[in-house]
Amino acid sequence: MKLGVHLITFGPGASPESLARWAAFAENVGYHFVMVGDHVAITPDVQGRYPAPFHDPFTTLAWVAGITRRVELGFTVIVLPYRHPLETARMAANLDRLSGGRLIFGIGVGWARQEFEVLGLPFEQRGAMTDDYIAAIKAAWTQDVASHHGRFVSFKDVHTAPRPIRTPHPPVWVGGSSDAALLARCATAPGGIPSAVGSRGSATRASRSSAPSPRRKSGPRPRCARASGCA
Repeated sequence: MKLGVHLITFGPGASPESLARWAAFAENVGYHFVMVGDHVAITPDVQGRYPAPFHDPFTTLAWVAGITRRVELGFTVIVLPYRHPLETARMAANLDRLSGGRLIFGIGVGWARQEFEVLGLPFEQRGAMTDDYIAAIKAAWTQDVASHHGRFVSFKDVHTAPRPIRTPHPPVWVGGSSDAALLARCATAPGGIPSAVGSRGSATRASRSSAPSPRRKSGPRPRCARASGCA
C-alpha cells in the first residue's frame, strides 16, 4: 500500500510557499507520493469546486521535482481528452526523466461538461477518447519512432525521444467513479484513484490550503491515502 498527499494547486491558498512546505512535509515524514489535479479552462462548473487560480499540473510537478529528491510525483488526474496525446506523452516523459523516474501517471475521463464545450470536445465520447489517447501515449513512450491509428487520433513515424526512465513506461493509475472511468480502470491500468475518500481510499488533498510551518510539528495534516486497483 502506498500513502500520499494531494497538493492544493487551486484557490487563494495555493502559492509557491505553500506547495514547497507541503512537498517538504510529505517527503520528510515518509509519504510515498504527492499529487496534483488538472483543469485547462476554469468554467463556472469548475470554479464552483476548484476556484481559480489553478496551477498547471505539468509545470507544477516539474517545479516540485526540483525541490524534492525521493517522493514520487503524480496526477489526480490528467484529463486525457483535453490535450493531444503526443503533447501529453512528451510532457510526461520529460517530467519522468527530469525527476529521475518518479512520475505516476494518473489519468481520468473528466467530468466538467462546460469545460469540454469550451475546448470544443465531445463530452459524451470522453471515455472512448481516453481509451484511444492512452494507447497512443503508450505507443509514444515505448517506441523511438511511433505510429498509432485510432478512432480519434492517428499519427505515423513520429520521433518520440526522450523516453521515460521507467520501463516500459511510468505506472498508469485511472481515477474517477463514473462508469466510464471504472471500465477504463479495469481495462487499461493496474492502479486506481477513486474520486471520494472511503473504505477503499484515495489520493487525498490536505485538510487546509495552508501548509504547516517547517518550524513546528503541529497544524493541519493530510489524511492518509492509498492506491487501489481494479479487483
